[in-house]
Amino acid sequence: MTGTSSCKDADTDVLDGNLPSIELEYIVKGTESGGIVEVVATYSSVPRDIKIEGRSYQTDEWMNTPSTILAAIPRRLHLQPDHPLTITRKLIESRFPGYKTHNDLFPIVTTRQNFDSLGFPLDHVGRSRTDTYYLNKDTVLRTHTSAHQADTFRSNESEGYLISADVYRRDAVDRSHYPVFHQMEGARTWDREQAKRESKDLAQIIWEDVEKIPKHDIAVEDPNPPFHTERNPLQTGHSPEEVEAIAAHLKRSLEDMVVTIFNAAKSASDTTTDTPDEPLKVRWVEAYFPFTSPSWELEVFWQGDWLEVLGCGVVSQPILNNASVPNRVGWAFGIGLERIAMLLYSIPDIRLFWSSDERFLSQFSEQKPIRRFVPFSKYPACFKDVSFWLKSSSSAAGGGGAAAQAPGTVSSNPSGANNAIPPASPTPPPQSSSFHENDVMEIAREVGGDLIEDVRLTDQFVHPKTARRSMCYRINYRNLERTLTNEETNELHERLRALLVERLGVELR
Repeated sequence: MTGTSSCKDADTDVLDGNLPSIELEYIVKGTESGGIVEVVATYSSVPRDIKIEGRSYQTDEWMNTPSTILAAIPRRLHLQPDHPLTITRKLIESRFPGYKTHNDLFPIVTTRQNFDSLGFPLDHVGRSRTDTYYLNKDTVLRTHTSAHQADTFRSNESEGYLISADVYRRDAVDRSHYPVFHQMEGARTWDREQAKRESKDLAQIIWEDVEKIPKHDIAVEDPNPPFHTERNPLQTGHSPEEVEAIAAHLKRSLEDMVVTIFNAAKSASDTTTDTPDEPLKVRWVEAYFPFTSPSWELEVFWQGDWLEVLGCGVVSQPILNNASVPNRVGWAFGIGLERIAMLLYSIPDIRLFWSSDERFLSQFSEQKPIRRFVPFSKYPACFKDVSFWLKSSSSAAGGGGAAAQAPGTVSSNPSGANNAIPPASPTPPPQSSSFHENDVMEIAREVGGDLIEDVRLTDQFVHPKTARRSMCYRINYRNLERTLTNEETNELHERLRALLVERLGVELR
């Protein structure tokens, strides 16, 4: 299956806030779902209409989602047959029998779903246009699968669920980050009222469920208590006995999943290497997430190093209360599918997941054992630098790496697990006076797409007399499928330089 696209009278600025007086139509064909992204834009003070797979949205000054990102919506790689993300998803799902799966939830959500329902403070960096793709001030492309958490709890269709989905974030450009990636989250809850009806203690019921989970024989380091008053506190209304049982069920469930994943990865690795047979080891580390408390990260000792695999914890009770299921308590976890698939198959570059090259796709099958990915040639890189002065009024804001998967976004509110979820509040208008590194990344993606492997800040300094800040970025151009010519890279680089000036108001050096 391959995806093709066509543009009619398209201008690269249309979806980035600079409105030309044209009409634009963007159509994506050949996707598994037959999806269509259609954008109709006309320059005027009236908000533009945008139609995505038959759904209409009005855009405003918050709109910052380029057509290249909208074009990814119908791809749904995690549902594509024989795709490594699909195989990874199904492998994880196999360890949670009886859990209801949600794999085709629409990616455009409200800010209330994406932020407010999870207790994100109004000043949280995740709400910024530098981090999140907006259609309008109330509508975003989801930044995590947890945007659907409250709705799924509210529907109360099952005691356990799994959500797998594409998520969208403005982020760094390198071999492990991509603006569209895929997450899976899971949750399991228990009903206190049902326990009362059965004349049982809730902790007792949970411990009975723990015994139903398959046992393993791997070495587990877990030196910390189930909760800690200061480091990893209980939530108001949760008893120590309940939390101890919930934590045990959570950890046993995720250990079982991780054993399955890494045994598969080990089998794939063993077919191509003569490395010693090293026993699998995992460890639990206390953590902080705004959606859970107490919280943990699970790490696996893999190829000589400890590797963070997922984040998890006891679900923030206000999320359940506001989802109209206040009698339920439970746990949730979040994991990145690309991260796991790259480990399973030894895939070196996240861009490969979007490739339609048969040399890539033919190496994966749901009907065959997992095998290590075999690279099909390493085409040469072409490095080019771009240096510029920031506008005098601009301050530089760094970009960092990808934000942690849900549940795992860092909040500025350390007691968020016990606070009531705030109602939706008026949102201030977007600010554009500061320079942010993610704006450089977004322009690079727009110009080069998957032809750009990496963008790195290599130098910056402040002029001692003028106090102006200079920055230098190194762009690594590399095609995964053929060698780029100098003419091609020069043309791309000149366009990138021009857009930096046009969009960010910088002065090239």
